[in-house]
Amino acid sequence: MAYASRVGRARTSVTNPQAHAICDRCGFRYNWVDLRWQFDWRGATMQNIRILVCNDCYDTPQEQLRAIVVPADPTPIINARVQDFALAESDYLSVTLPKVTDSVTGIPIPPDINIVAQNCEKITTQAVGSASSDPTVSRIGLDPNAVMPLNGKLHFNVLLPVLSITTNGTTIVTVTCSAPHKLVAGVSQVAIEGVPIVEACGFFTIRTATATQFTYEVNYQLPSTSLLTDSTRVTTALVGVPIDYPEIPQTGIPGKAIPYVFATGIFVTEDGNNFISENGNDYFVTE
Repeated sequence: MAYASRVGRARTSVTNPQAHAICDRCGFRYNWVDLRWQFDWRGATMQNIRILVCNDCYDTPQEQLRAIVVPADPTPIINARVQDFALAESDYLSVTLPKVTDSVTGIPIPPDINIVAQNCEKITTQAVGSASSDPTVSRIGLDPNAVMPLNGKLHFNVLLPVLSITTNGTTIVTVTCSAPHKLVAGVSQVAIEGVPIVEACGFFTIRTATATQFTYEVNYQLPSTSLLTDSTRVTTALVGVPIDYPEIPQTGIPGKAIPYVFATGIFVTEDGNNFISENGNDYFVTE
């Protein structure tokens, strides 16, 4: 009468007996000497995970579980010469003065002088913020449709429940919401679309904020009126600003003087108009 062997895949020898054992993975019987410990990566070292397996069940250690050991930084050199990225990456506004030549050496002196604001920071030509009031000029600044909706765990391009948008005859625009907006003064940014005065559209950094109300500031005085329409859209935003700028700069509005007084000179604005500052008075030269 036939019967099934219980030896399985193990060898049995009378002259050289060897213990049998069960593979911890497949459950087949093998000789214990044919089983081996399973190792796997734990951090930067291999660790025995304490299971005995046969050759068919042995897994190659998974490299995704292996920690990457970053070598030490190289020893720094003395008197290094690094790129001035801030200067190389920024395009500053400058004054173009008449050509001047040194009377002793005869070497021309560069006529370009960078323009600085009242806080002594250089002014860049990067046009962000408000839209252009000139219908023949394409929208200057950023596209509200391009706001990234998620940065880490923070959501942006979130539509705010706006009840009213009003101006009071100054540069300040007040927005009232029907629910807490959770914006922070001087930090949070908003994108404004669909208001009847185009200079009040664009991207702005919040000036002041209460639980349900906040304000932002435009470049020049707006008439006292209500700006809310059926197409108005106010959303949260996250805009990268030029280096050394604490908030979104408002530039690119033609026909309005820059609110700083500089030495006499001719400047070229983002839209190509000439701007003159002379004897403390500001002028825009348009065709």
